[in-house]
Amino acid sequence: MTVRVSRTFTFEAAPEDVWSFIADPGKRASVISVVESYEVHDDRHATWHIRLPIPVIRSTIDVETREIERDPPNRVKFVGRSRAFRVTGEHTIVEEDGTSRLENEFVVEGRLPGVERFFERNFEAEIENLERALHEDVAAGATD
Repeated sequence: MTVRVSRTFTFEAAPEDVWSFIADPGKRASVISVVESYEVHDDRHATWHIRLPIPVIRSTIDVETREIERDPPNRVKFVGRSRAFRVTGEHTIVEEDGTSRLENEFVVEGRLPGVERFFERNFEAEIENLERALHEDVAAGATD
């Protein structure tokens, strides 16, 4: 089973301001609640150390993430792979009447029982975390 979620956010900001958050692998990892820690290897590669609260997983899972597409300041797509799941995230920024619309799509393909169910139940909260962090980051940039 595959879990797919798409959400769009709008910001009163230039695309470059939204891009500065969404193109940063550390900022992307920092808003995911199940990421206990992460290591940024360069501007396109990171390792997320994830703890999923499901019975078949009793330890931290390393998710190797890498960007597979980058078109600044318009689009970034990344893939994360682990023994438990594969995740793809895509963020597209569209400038529209002085605002920036951010289109987000995430796809999780589980490899262990319970992984899809966990993400299906928790995706909404994770998306809200992303939106809140982005709004805070964009607002902080406006005051600099």
